[in-house]
Amino acid sequence: MTSATMNAPTLTPELKTQLTETARKLRIEVIKMLARAGSGHPGGSLGMADVFTALYFGGFVNHDARKPQWEDRDRVVLSNGHICPILYAALAQCGYFPMQWLADLRKIDSHLQGHPAMNKTPGVELSTGSLGHGVCGALGMALSLRAGGRNQRVFALLGDGELQEGLPWEAFMAAAHYKADNLCIIIDRNDAQIDGRTVDVMNIDPLDHKLRAFGFHVVSISGHSFEQIFAALNEAAATKGRPTAIIANTIMGKGVSYMEKDGYKWHGKTPNAEQAAIALKELGA
Repeated sequence: MTSATMNAPTLTPELKTQLTETARKLRIEVIKMLARAGSGHPGGSLGMADVFTALYFGGFVNHDARKPQWEDRDRVVLSNGHICPILYAALAQCGYFPMQWLADLRKIDSHLQGHPAMNKTPGVELSTGSLGHGVCGALGMALSLRAGGRNQRVFALLGDGELQEGLPWEAFMAAAHYKADNLCIIIDRNDAQIDGRTVDVMNIDPLDHKLRAFGFHVVSISGHSFEQIFAALNEAAATKGRPTAIIANTIMGKGVSYMEKDGYKWHGKTPNAEQAAIALKELGA
């Protein structure tokens, strides 16, 4: 059983060491999965590994891998569903399904599709892929839980390129209007999307000011610092009367030197066998 405590999680030196090792292992699984599949999205998956590690292994998500439909669980919704390899790696590590399933990523009739499918994969709360839709579903979950008198929290993870669409902003407006303080959105701010930098394709800055204007409590952090991730998630849990937006500044392809260097080019490009071997060596596999 992997279950979060109701108290504010504390990052001890021992826990930080464990989380760093877990994030490394998750990145390794991402590379292996995508190299086998020959398609998928490595850049964002590697970039968000530390955030997913903190959520699932740092004590922030109240859940039980043995009971995926446990009524008292918190919800995690991956709105930018294309980075599902990191979600699958985390869920497998938690015990939601056998690690062997990771080898079948993107195969026909596999439990692990190229975008999250709630009817196929234990631990997936919402089928996502069409960008902008996931955060809307997450808001619906948050409002439904509150209407039912429940105190579970909902975490919605989004890509920054996704914010070039209108749907997320409609959801943000509604979340603030209804004071959905049980909703925490986490934005992967890597300034990269499939065809370039977000600042060039469709600039979304100043993102923090826009979110504050929409009524959010906003925290900007490094998405690779467990200290900052812990502080932001604890701050979100303590904020009442409005939703929280965590802007996680990340590096696309984090942990693999040639992916970090080429940025957006690795948004949806998978490594070949030689490139995968280099990546796995750099990650200490």
